[in-house]
Amino acid sequence: MAPKVLISDALSPAAVAIFKDRGIEVDFQPNLGKDKDKLAEIIGGFDGLAIRSATKVTAKILAEAKALRVIGRAGIGVDNVDVPAATAKGVIVMNTPFGNSITTAEHAISLMLALAREIPAADVSTQAGRWEKNRFMGVEITGKTLGIVGCGNIGSIVADRAHGLKMKVLAFDPYLSPERAADLAVEKVELDDLLRRADFVTLHTPLTERTKNVIDARALGLMKPGARLINCARGGLVDEAALRAALDSGHIAGAALDVFSTEPATENPLFGHANVICTPHLGAATTEAQENVALQVAEQMSDYLLRGAISNAINFPSITAEEAPKLRPFIDLAEKLGSFAGQLTETGINRVTLTYEGAITQMKTKALTSAALAGMLRPMLQDVNVVSAPVVARERGIVVEETTREAQGDYESRVTVTVVTERQERSVAGTVYADGRPRIVNIKGIRMDAEFGPSMVYVTNEDKPGFIGNFAGILGAAGINIATFHVGREAPGASAIALVEIDGIMPPDILAKVRALPHVQQAKALKF
Repeated sequence: MAPKVLISDALSPAAVAIFKDRGIEVDFQPNLGKDKDKLAEIIGGFDGLAIRSATKVTAKILAEAKALRVIGRAGIGVDNVDVPAATAKGVIVMNTPFGNSITTAEHAISLMLALAREIPAADVSTQAGRWEKNRFMGVEITGKTLGIVGCGNIGSIVADRAHGLKMKVLAFDPYLSPERAADLAVEKVELDDLLRRADFVTLHTPLTERTKNVIDARALGLMKPGARLINCARGGLVDEAALRAALDSGHIAGAALDVFSTEPATENPLFGHANVICTPHLGAATTEAQENVALQVAEQMSDYLLRGAISNAINFPSITAEEAPKLRPFIDLAEKLGSFAGQLTETGINRVTLTYEGAITQMKTKALTSAALAGMLRPMLQDVNVVSAPVVARERGIVVEETTREAQGDYESRVTVTVVTERQERSVAGTVYADGRPRIVNIKGIRMDAEFGPSMVYVTNEDKPGFIGNFAGILGAAGINIATFHVGREAPGASAIALVEIDGIMPPDILAKVRALPHVQQAKALKF
């Protein structure tokens, strides 16, 4: 059956065409986002939801989204999506961070130029019939210093355009490498240094706990007298009351803002100030940008629903269309290894270590780690999924570690899950052979070669004669058929392991008889 996508906001017809051309059923209802009740009523029948900013995807709506696998936001901000609730349900949340980049960068440059030459106020004055040529004395851009706070995709475009205007460019970004700064021809500096030296400061950073009010009274005080501020990034980056005070005092010569702490902004401390330019969140408001993000979100959602590729996801690692088929059997392996460890764990988990060896280290191991955590936690929590597992583990104080190393031993790729609990440490390793089927190859340091079956019995015992016959006799007497029987041991007479696949479910009373056998230390029924 073809996947079904609901488009609840106004998206380009070209996006609808992409879905249909890829074989996906589309229900295009561009005004549905305004009707929460109707959206909640029909969302249950869709695999994907494509939105812009009008649709509010709340926990209530997600509770009704029984089949939903992906939400695609045509744009950067996902403030209108309850991402934690979507994550808990295993719904991938994607955005389109690059479709608006040029448009937003151009808007920032436009506001900077308008601010430098007081164009909006000069326009109003002139059209009112006042010829106030001497009133509007602007400043040149050439030779001035531009400070960019956040030099990612949009910030780097702003830097390029600023070079074309013959400006000197400073950049503050903790994630900007010296090599990347050299490529962009920007001087990487600390924030305080940038604020002291820049004639114009432009913000291009996301809104987080660390960046909230990054431009506060202290930061404004550090800026050189007569500096100007531009914000086309996110409302909340600027303390608007503090900025108003700095403008009133004359310390800051002007500010241009496209975003505000509360939107729609019908009132704001900055409104009405003669040296402030305001626009209603127009950073992405060009025909080209709206077309770009619509096409991009349609392509991304189609690739995920049809091929398992994940691009620009907020809550899951990216997986390319080429990687997806290669990664899928290893995701299955990781989830089963995690499940094996989780089903044998009866006390609190302190730490989980995922060790990747060989060719698998070149793939997206974060996705494998998420799968292993989901498998491990599901026996205890039931509703955890591959998307929500890392968050759930973090909430429970479980330390998750990843290590990678070159191939060792007989396997091209090997994945090991090590779980440390309050009482013990347990490791299980597996691989995927050429047939694409996952196998267990090592349990607690004992070599093994066993496929996963839907119903299995795990037994640890002393390696003494008679165990296999006694075990098989109990199952035979109970009418339980053995499908496969795999054994391994540390050394003759030492600790041994049996991993047995059976047809049907192991009854508790029969499992109790197995546990009562001589030399048996542990017996556990497993389901995969």
